[in-house]
Amino acid sequence: ISGYSLVIQARDSGSPPLSSSVTVNVDISDVNDNSPVFTPANYTAVIQENKPVGTSILQLVVTDKDSFHNGPPFTFTILTGNEEEEFTLDPHGVLRSAVIFKHMVATEYVLCVQAKDSGKPQQVSHTYVQVRVIEESIHKPTAIPLEIFIVTMEDDFPGGVIGKIHATDQDVYDVLTYTLKSEQKSLFKVNSHDGKIIALGGLDNGKYVLNVSVSDGRFQVPIDVVVHVEQLLQEMLQNTVTIRFENVSPEDFVGLHMHGFRRTLRNAVLSQKQDSLHIISIQPVAGSNQLDMLFAVQMHNSGFYKPAYLIQKLTNARRHLENVIRISAILEKNCSGLDCQEQHCEQSLSIDSHSLMTYSTARISFVCPRFYRNVRCMC
Repeated sequence: ISGYSLVIQARDSGSPPLSSSVTVNVDISDVNDNSPVFTPANYTAVIQENKPVGTSILQLVVTDKDSFHNGPPFTFTILTGNEEEEFTLDPHGVLRSAVIFKHMVATEYVLCVQAKDSGKPQQVSHTYVQVRVIEESIHKPTAIPLEIFIVTMEDDFPGGVIGKIHATDQDVYDVLTYTLKSEQKSLFKVNSHDGKIIALGGLDNGKYVLNVSVSDGRFQVPIDVVVHVEQLLQEMLQNTVTIRFENVSPEDFVGLHMHGFRRTLRNAVLSQKQDSLHIISIQPVAGSNQLDMLFAVQMHNSGFYKPAYLIQKLTNARRHLENVIRISAILEKNCSGLDCQEQHCEQSLSIDSHSLMTYSTARISFVCPRFYRNVRCMC
């Protein structure tokens, strides 16, 4: 307990008795009676041979139960094991290489490290760090090409995470880093540690080919990343049809079924080769294991087919579509729950272009806006 606040009252013996009160604050000052604590108590680390001088090997983590002025900053010292000065330890507790290690010269080092706090008198504690020197990388990283589809309203893309590069390396201790060619950084970024791809706001309609590479420190491998951006037109929303799927997650649909279903759907509903199929959004149905896919079809002369026409074509081709994935329903409107005949049911569809949903797999990622259906009975 760092302090107490007492209210003290004095009362006299008169008639009537009179009194007054005063507040007394008692602060408990800290004595430096706790040593620094290493977490974990001892460390094991590895470094590959031939890494450059200054390579980070380990970050020491130290805490102190005393108050702030009796704890950090800590002073770190290597007491033993560094007689040839192969290591340095900076004020933040980062252990770095001071030489280029060779696996044939030595395979292991054991350091005794001391941490000293800032109290008076100072308290100290110790930890042991075992550093193993391993052979340098012999395998190149491998990465899966990634294709990303982004659907957004006209000039209204807010940006965000749009996918993730999946890369592996057979060298157990390799740490992979990801980089993006500098001239593309005005539109995209790649997280250097985990390979997440981030798009900045305001992407235009079109196709982008990103020059991404993954490195294990010795080998650098290029990765094919293609981003397709499609901007929705307001007229699309007035001519949408919903296909509801049974027992499928968005990620499974994107990764396993979307390419095949898109191809089958094009064959089912396109009247001419020049017509365009637009998948607007996919979205789980709340409280169920169903999934809604929203789409529209644009004629080659820029108009859109009416939903009733598309539903008729879908109904005729439903058996072929279900060879790809099981369909629960084909909907123009979703007026379930309303005591209302279909012809009296009015639906309006709204898109929240600032609430993007990203469904990402190793090979394909689909980014689309959240949609809302508003229905009312006009009878």
